[in-house]
Amino acid sequence: MRTTIRRLNMAFRRNETLGSLMSHLAEIHQDAVLVTEHRAGRALTYRAAAELIERWSDAIAARSSPGAPVVIATPNGYDQLLLCLAVSRAGCIAAPVNDQMRAAEIRHVIEDSGAEMVIRSIDDLAGSHPQIQPMDPDPSDIAALFYTSGTTGAPKGAALTHRSLVGQMGAGALWPSMLRSDEVVVALPVAHIMGFAVYLALATCGIRTYVLEKFRPVEVLEVIEARHPFGFIGVPAMYRKLDEAGADNRDLSSIRIWGSGADVMPTDLIRRFKSMGASVSVPLLGSVGEAAFVEGYGMVEVGGGVAAKVSPPMIPLAVGDGLGIRLPGNRFRVVDEFGGTVPIGGVGELWIKGPGVLREYWNSPEATTETLTSDGWLRTGDLVRRGVFGSIVFRGRSKHVIKSGGYSVYPAEIEAVLEEHPDVAEASVIGIEDHSLGEIPVAAVRLRPRSTLSADDLVAWSATRLSRYKAPRRVIVVKQFARTGTDKIQKERLRGLFD
Repeated sequence: MRTTIRRLNMAFRRNETLGSLMSHLAEIHQDAVLVTEHRAGRALTYRAAAELIERWSDAIAARSSPGAPVVIATPNGYDQLLLCLAVSRAGCIAAPVNDQMRAAEIRHVIEDSGAEMVIRSIDDLAGSHPQIQPMDPDPSDIAALFYTSGTTGAPKGAALTHRSLVGQMGAGALWPSMLRSDEVVVALPVAHIMGFAVYLALATCGIRTYVLEKFRPVEVLEVIEARHPFGFIGVPAMYRKLDEAGADNRDLSSIRIWGSGADVMPTDLIRRFKSMGASVSVPLLGSVGEAAFVEGYGMVEVGGGVAAKVSPPMIPLAVGDGLGIRLPGNRFRVVDEFGGTVPIGGVGELWIKGPGVLREYWNSPEATTETLTSDGWLRTGDLVRRGVFGSIVFRGRSKHVIKSGGYSVYPAEIEAVLEEHPDVAEASVIGIEDHSLGEIPVAAVRLRPRSTLSADDLVAWSATRLSRYKAPRRVIVVKQFARTGTDKIQKERLRGLFD
């Protein structure tokens, strides 16, 4: 009864902060396992995590001023998440950085944030320090800075509030108790908002997390076969690599939910992975049905996820390939170039308003003004098709739309067609200048092993499946793509291939 009351209190708490979250979760879950780390083999309970956060926050408070940014430049892993919570408990602002960042990029974050302290190892917090009383900030105060990948310039720090990061998570405490023995496998970077939000959400729901600090496809498949988890959460590039590593030859039937975000997930890949999992396990019959596939839409400027696309069978109302679901707390508009609302079926830029939206770009008022309207709407730069019941379907980035002969060409549509070719593992489409049409679409592709497909063959093949203005005029075969910290292809780097 006492635990039930604590769960209800957590679910309806409106003043939760990043620094107080784990102590409240420890009251509910106590010695239940919070996380198991693949490399270290450590199984950490909620109570133990709360104690670590308390001890580390004492050390951080002794070396930094209240409200000052603290850069967390530790290797990727669950400790990096706990350090962010410890920084917050000490009354400071957490600024985690991806361990794939170069030294110059980390220096930029340190200088731009004005950090008083940089944590590069847990050992930096060793020693005895006076115990502090946890700070009690307002939920609208800035809790953390997440620096964008910086593909179009120096990374900018998205300043997110406590309400942005944890304000919607209290309801996770109501996750059914009978499902709390479930485990979800995750191999995401903590310093990216998707990974950060996923780890916090799983903790709040009381779902055990199995963390792989680095994504290795064969290793992930072995873990799923050995541990029989309930779910796996990754990004589209991870699913491609799992597929290429022989996922269809593995026993993945324990998976009930596949989760993805951060980029567009190809429909054919969704269907394949759904068939590898199952809906239920029936005595004597074994695994039955297909797994659900949940695609999250989110971005660093909105503190993680704001919507999801759920493929059946887990959501009975879903039809076709999936149903767009709006999550509570954020409002949406799909607008044309003049700021007017587009009709159902139309394509426009997605605008978002709500508690999840960033408060500002740190030390960048110009970027803040460009991104946020005067009445608080976030111009996401994402193009979506407006559907029924408030649903949206992602079509691509507005800056990536190709204007060819008066037509708007969406790279995601062309990429999906190219990837239907059995020899194409991955495709990325951009527009290059053309003196008569303005721009024309071109493509870089990564082929499957032992493929003998030529670039000219693929140009001819795509011309039979796409309208003339959409079909790529040139194709270049690459061995690998340059990628961001979450494995998105850096399209800006492709342009030099076509010079």
